[in-house]
Amino acid sequence: SVATVVFVGYPLFRESKISLLYLLGFLIASMKLKEIFDISKESLMEIFYIAPAVRRIAEIKHTPKQEGEKATLSDYSITFQDVSFSYQNDRPILKDVSVHVNEGELFALVGPSGCGKTTILRLLSRLYDAKTGTILIGDRDLQRTSTDSIFQNISMVFQEVNLFNTTVMENIRLGRADATDEEVREAARLANCFDFIEQLPEGFQTKIGENGAELSGGERQRISIARAFLKDAPILLLDEIAANLDIDNERKIQESISSLIGKETSSGKKRQKTVLIVSHRMKSITKADRILVLSGGRVEACGSHEELMAQSPTYRNLVEKSRLAEQFTY
Repeated sequence: SVATVVFVGYPLFRESKISLLYLLGFLIASMKLKEIFDISKESLMEIFYIAPAVRRIAEIKHTPKQEGEKATLSDYSITFQDVSFSYQNDRPILKDVSVHVNEGELFALVGPSGCGKTTILRLLSRLYDAKTGTILIGDRDLQRTSTDSIFQNISMVFQEVNLFNTTVMENIRLGRADATDEEVREAARLANCFDFIEQLPEGFQTKIGENGAELSGGERQRISIARAFLKDAPILLLDEIAANLDIDNERKIQESISSLIGKETSSGKKRQKTVLIVSHRMKSITKADRILVLSGGRVEACGSHEELMAQSPTYRNLVEKSRLAEQFTY
């Protein structure tokens, strides 16, 4: 360092053992070396910072392509036949799950944490493929259907919302790339997010930061719902979308989802969409057409709220825990 050169070199210079030229030369060299060291340190820190991202890119690059044929789906019923799955070979998440969801049905999934509820949604959207068993949409085997064909028919609204560092308009337009500005605005109105977007500094042209850093959790979630409105897919997957939100945002999101799902008419007309919903707030799913109870990765029971209250100990326990949580006060 410069201090070391001065500490060692100055006494030598005073004793005429080195010339002033040598001392100045060492000082200049030490300062240059310090600059090089600082740059190297910053570069090394950047390498350590981006290394996980590089590894992830390499993993994605070498991930086997999911094969499948393009298909036009017309039947939006869903069937799981003896489906088993594990993220790690030694820990099965789903074990021989068999269930049929009718087209236009509002179908809820409940169970203790880690029982495989979210995994079912991931398998249905083909983010993963089942290890054994068959998953069908209508009569189409998902593993023989291209992911493009599947994604065209499925909208997903998850608890963890993925937004990008671009405008609100472009974030919503991800639901349907060819949508006009007016269609995006209409989707925002239906999702109860038009008003807060208009209050942003540049309205729909406001950049919202990486993953929506400039927005609240409820605002991010409503933009995600606006995407689903814009896409208007016949199958809708909802995963804990109201978790960790304040009462006002939860109410607005529930209103948006009710509008998005559509309701069965008195004349018996089918609901507009086949809907699978995961929620730990039992009160929000009691009106579902049917509810699937999972325990330990297996199907324990399936039926209406009233049927499960009579038949399923796990379901009764979940309802009681949810009721106590809502009544809790400090």
